[in-house]
Amino acid sequence: MKHPGPDPDEDLLIRVGRGEPAAARALVARKLPRLLSLARRMLGDQGEAEDVAQEVFLRTWRQAPTWRTGEAKLDSWMHRVALNLCYDRLRRRRENPTAEPPEQEDPGVAADLGLIRRQTGDAVASAMATLPARQRAAIVLCYYQELSNIEAAALMEVSIEAMESLLSRARRALRLALADEAVQE
Repeated sequence: MKHPGPDPDEDLLIRVGRGEPAAARALVARKLPRLLSLARRMLGDQGEAEDVAQEVFLRTWRQAPTWRTGEAKLDSWMHRVALNLCYDRLRRRRENPTAEPPEQEDPGVAADLGLIRRQTGDAVASAMATLPARQRAAIVLCYYQELSNIEAAALMEVSIEAMESLLSRARRALRLALADEAVQE
């Protein structure tokens, strides 16, 4: 994947490749929150999200000494690895379905506001879980990871038109699922 401009993480990655512990800690601090967010939204499970993030960092440490600058931005590469790991886990789930979705943590806000937020979050998470993996990835990358359609399309290795189509179908499916949820209440 070619990219315009310098990679802001290149120096840090070079230092990680030399085995500098401070650089490794700095890279984790910089990248972990977004990787966890991506994986948690794709998988709906904090533990699995942490496993995915850990695997992304293991692959980054292995890749760091031989990283070829100018081919891909580290951030894009790490997101792509995380997305592929999430796809793998989602495929395995289809092969081994579970009876119920995993429990979600309560964010700890005021009881009534927390309950409303949790119910809304649960409804959105349930609706997201029904989406095909590629539609879910498009929504997560564009809306939760705040990537542009162009960046998300590059990560997913699809055209901009295909990305817009995935987003359109995903939004339509989410609207229908959330409307059905509201009617049932």
